[in-house]
Amino acid sequence: LGQYLTDLDGEQPCNLYEKVLSEIEKPLFSTIMVHCDNNQSRAACCLGINRGTLRKKLKQYQIPH
Repeated sequence: LGQYLTDLDGEQPCNLYEKVLSEIEKPLFSTIMVHCDNNQSRAACCLGINRGTLRKKLKQYQIPH
């Protein structure tokens, strides 16, 4: 993240929060689904989120479930 901000060379970043989350969330959800054998209840519990939120994120990132 520090390097990204340095590379902007004084320009203000836009939508940084969304960019960082999208880079982190997709591999996180993909990995946890594999770890939990695609069991959404277990995956949601591991992540500390409810199953509805997990389902929304899986759809958002087009992760097979």
